[in-house]
Amino acid sequence: MIPFNKPYLSGKETEYIRQAVESGKISGDGIFTRKCHTFFEKRYGFGKCLLTTSCTDALEMAALLIGIEPGDEVIAPSYTFVSTVNAFVLRGAKVIFIDSCSGNPNMDAEQIEQAITPKTKAIIPVHYAGIACDMDTIMSLAKKHKLFVVEDCAQAVDSFYKGKALGTFGDFAAFSFHETKNIISGEGGMIVINNSEFVQRAEIIREKGTNRSAFFRGEVDKYGWVDVGSSFLPSDIIGAFLFAQLENIDDIQEKRKKIWNWYYQNLSLLEQKKLVKLPQIPSYATNNGHMFYLTCKNLDQRTALIQFLRENNIYAVFHYLSLHKSPYYSSLYSGSQLTYADRFTDCLVRFPLYYELKEEQIVFISETIKKFFL
Repeated sequence: MIPFNKPYLSGKETEYIRQAVESGKISGDGIFTRKCHTFFEKRYGFGKCLLTTSCTDALEMAALLIGIEPGDEVIAPSYTFVSTVNAFVLRGAKVIFIDSCSGNPNMDAEQIEQAITPKTKAIIPVHYAGIACDMDTIMSLAKKHKLFVVEDCAQAVDSFYKGKALGTFGDFAAFSFHETKNIISGEGGMIVINNSEFVQRAEIIREKGTNRSAFFRGEVDKYGWVDVGSSFLPSDIIGAFLFAQLENIDDIQEKRKKIWNWYYQNLSLLEQKKLVKLPQIPSYATNNGHMFYLTCKNLDQRTALIQFLRENNIYAVFHYLSLHKSPYYSSLYSGSQLTYADRFTDCLVRFPLYYELKEEQIVFISETIKKFFL
């Protein structure tokens, strides 16, 4: 069986973990965690970076930082992972769901303004598959209506909008280093704070509501409980693994994009024959090789394709279920039908994509897919 995903050791992960252990400090904010922070801030021009135990935690920190309260509203795509909105629902927010674009699963920025009300507090764009949302429109609306922007960059490491790194636009951004992502640490995430007025409070919230970080920098002579918060910071073992990956990010990205291009070239005939839709990348966006997918004509065809691939020892998967139709939120949703979000729910299928996937395996997968359709 060709698996859907396989974690990749890029070089010095285990060596750096050993170094972290031998340093005598493997709790949060050790030497490797700080190295990761510096890497991201310098390479991509991010504001303050703080590793977290997950992208979910990063989003929950953002919800706390912008002061989400019961009665507030946030605008987000329906076609996304539950963490995107659950972080805000936990604080009492109501989610106003936006449909996907017709050509890709990102939220349709042209629909955002009509969803804004006096209760709206934030827009949560999700850069699906590492492909940028229309950030000019989103940031213009945020400025016009005085809204926060929290970028969900779970899939968007090393991806750009008009030459500027995703994660640099919003007041905050949240990244994931889950084992299915391009750059991994098993579990793990990061919050980026681009709005400098929130940096100090972000450190406090991340440290269980204490000013412990300031204490260890010598800025206060003792630390105590000064705000709400939780334990959002990861072990330095996570940072050690992650930093080894970051040292090899160019190699990892080059290989993943090469695999993506192999898929696209091998399957382009199916789109030419109008049998499927391949990913569409807007001119303003880059492709970071996070995932390769195609869109079938209907749910039955997608289900049959996945089954056919598994019979041929290829593990392919579908992705999100529209959140506005989820068991939890469907009774709370009173908006209109979200046609394209539902279409991607029923029709999108993802194929194996990981560093060690070989070209001959891509050819085999592609030929098997073509055999199904042709």
